[in-house]
Amino acid sequence: MGSQARNYSQLTLKRLFALSGNKCAFPGCNIIFTNNETTENLSNICHIEDAEEGGRYNPDMNDSERASFDNLILLCPTHHKITDNLALFSVENLREMKRNHETNYLNERLTNNPSMLSNAINAISNLDLENDIETDSLKIFNLKEKIAYNQVKRNISIIDEYKIYHSKINSLYDELESQGSIKKEKLLNNIKLIYTKVKGNYILDSENIIESIRLNSDNIIDDIYNELFIQMEKSSFFNEDIMLGIRLIMVDAFIRCKILEEPI
Repeated sequence: MGSQARNYSQLTLKRLFALSGNKCAFPGCNIIFTNNETTENLSNICHIEDAEEGGRYNPDMNDSERASFDNLILLCPTHHKITDNLALFSVENLREMKRNHETNYLNERLTNNPSMLSNAINAISNLDLENDIETDSLKIFNLKEKIAYNQVKRNISIIDEYKIYHSKINSLYDELESQGSIKKEKLLNNIKLIYTKVKGNYILDSENIIESIRLNSDNIIDDIYNELFIQMEKSSFFNEDIMLGIRLIMVDAFIRCKILEEPI
């Protein structure tokens, strides 16, 4: 195990706390990590696949992957210790715990702030990425075919959980178009432009572009989220709900083939 398995980036830490709602991910736990009344932080940053040999350690991971957002879960000290029981808490158990916690928090925020998706659409569409507006190729593909064609693996569960918001987002787009707005086109083009930029970092001078994409499809999705997060953080629209909304908008953009490749 290298020393970098606990070298968490600031972006990773921000995502962890924002998408967890600043709460322990263990089911039924109501521990809030930080508040305005104390400077104490009750969180433990826990590895799903362990940082050190033994337990849930995966020798095929590198230290960068061990320290990544996907391999980390926030727990209170009590539940960190409890989840060390390997007989009760496997890697998949912890991944499911994290997914369920983030989804429950997202649904809670959507209930409390019904305009979250509209605000996210407005924020992403207002990014000035200096690209021409594309008015065609907004096709929607069969989701299973799209996933299989690009060989997405790690992000399948997120896509599957958040695809239910596609119809809601589509209704918001229809409403914007009825008002003569081109925010839908601007948003999708901004995401496509970011995808093209991120994709280029992986394909380089590859002679087989689709194979390079398939080998890195999950990393590409993660990098697009990170880039959108960075762009939002620099904008005047940034807030926690925008961070949550980005995930839903990205899944919708994936369905519309603005992220990864169209199935042939």
